Amino acid sequence: MSLRIIVLAKQVPDTRNVGKDAMKEDGTINRAALPAIFNPEDLNALEQALRLKDTHPGSTVTLLTMGPGRAAEIIREGLYRGADGGYLLTDRAFAGADTLATSYALATAIRKIADYDIIIGGRQAIDGDTAQVGPQVAEKLGLAQITYAEEILSVDENQKKITVKRHIDGGVETVEGPLPIVITVNGSAAPCRPRNAKLVQKYKRALGLQERPAEVPYADLYEKRPYLNIQEWSVKDVNGDTAQCGLSGSPTKVKTIQNIVFQAKESKTLTGSDQDVENLIVELLANHTIG
Repeated sequence: MSLRIIVLAKQVPDTRNVGKDAMKEDGTINRAALPAIFNPEDLNALEQALRLKDTHPGSTVTLLTMGPGRAAEIIREGLYRGADGGYLLTDRAFAGADTLATSYALATAIRKIADYDIIIGGRQAIDGDTAQVGPQVAEKLGLAQITYAEEILSVDENQKKITVKRHIDGGVETVEGPLPIVITVNGSAAPCRPRNAKLVQKYKRALGLQERPAEVPYADLYEKRPYLNIQEWSVKDVNGDTAQCGLSGSPTKVKTIQNIVFQAKESKTLTGSDQDVENLIVELLANHTIG
């Protein structure tokens, strides 16, 4: 059975490098001030998709991401690892989206793609840590969902169902769900495979329209090799409602972003005696650190 898999991926700011310029006055992230990386848990999701492609000949893996023109780098990274193509949702109207507006935009794009069996993404993005987008996409599309996935175990061709191992508090469980379905993957799942050297050579010149300079070297290459054209979609292209996109469609507003560094002001060495432990507990209760 060949599968049509959509991977939801996001280019995120590297939150290990948050500084004073990380936030704009309107409460949105100043992405130009931070290094951009492939969201880590989306890479775990991509690996699960590629494993399904390996075990189900004829399957395709398509990346879907939203962001400015430079977010096409996420699609290239997926192509380097074995994905077959991708779509970039890019429009000023998408800017500043919270999880509600993001899931709306992704859902409209998925409806345009139309042909899919599995939608898979990371559990959450490191720039928000909400774990809301995947479930919201499932709700908007009216699909079943499996969250906190650790491993996709099998796909039943005849009954059109998928079996997934998921991590929950207190252990793991194995669950089944009908196709089509939305799955979100934990960061503790298998890491994504590295770039493939042959695929890097094949796709290294794959570009979105916004990335191309006025005079593109090897311009004829994009006519001869259409797979090097990264597809870009606007709000209009996916028949979206601008009132539900970007800032206008986002009820959540960020007040401030801070980089907190914890530093010990003093230290205390304890022995293993019961008295030392008891004294520490009394001190922590007295200063309301605990209790």
